[in-house]
Amino acid sequence: MHTIKYRMIEERLRPRRTKLQIPGWAGKPEPRADGSHEYAWHCVPFSEAAQYGVEIFYPYDNELRVSTRDGSLVFEGDFGPAPEDDRLWPPFRTFGEQFYTYQLLFDLKVEAGLAIKIEPHPRFYTDPTDTVPIAVPALLRNWWPMMSFMVFKSPAEGRTHIFRLGEPMAQFIAIPADSDFELVEMGEEEAAERELQSLRIHESRDNLGADSRWTSATNTVFDATYRRLHGAAKKLP
Repeated sequence: MHTIKYRMIEERLRPRRTKLQIPGWAGKPEPRADGSHEYAWHCVPFSEAAQYGVEIFYPYDNELRVSTRDGSLVFEGDFGPAPEDDRLWPPFRTFGEQFYTYQLLFDLKVEAGLAIKIEPHPRFYTDPTDTVPIAVPALLRNWWPMMSFMVFKSPAEGRTHIFRLGEPMAQFIAIPADSDFELVEMGEEEAAERELQSLRIHESRDNLGADSRWTSATNTVFDATYRRLHGAAKKLP
């Protein structure tokens, strides 16, 4: 098990292991059953990816709206008087024409060989309103002592990103610091083995997922094939 240590200036950033919010951004607590609406949490690969890192929350009482109008960024929100420390105030600034920054003042320390990757919070991918802030991916190595600011992508013309107290605004993932791999094509034997594995799963799907097959309200068919195989693989030594 790895350890991630943190320190911060603003306590209400509330870092924690990312959780699926149900009901909330991950969907409603509808069962996997005929007629149910399909939600992100029904998908095991998405659910695992969404819970893979650390989430932080917008820490201010005021609601901030970031819009693009006539090609220019507009920030709407009253932050009140500046704190009695050296923080930039308000903590948001334009950054070129297509981005804006938030003065984060947040430190994540990972072990040697690891780095922190900043990503959009997974609720960005489930948002039907197009208002969730979009954190710009970045890789910070473990020798960097404080994330002074983070960058967000500007909304499209006429769109608005909304920051609300207690809503998650980014996810941080610990990954290997160096992307040390070589991309090679599979050999014939290995490719044949993978193809055989694929065929076996396909042929067994009726048995693996028969008692869990359901059709959603949008007439999409689901079953538990991946979920069953995932559970079995986790039990392997």
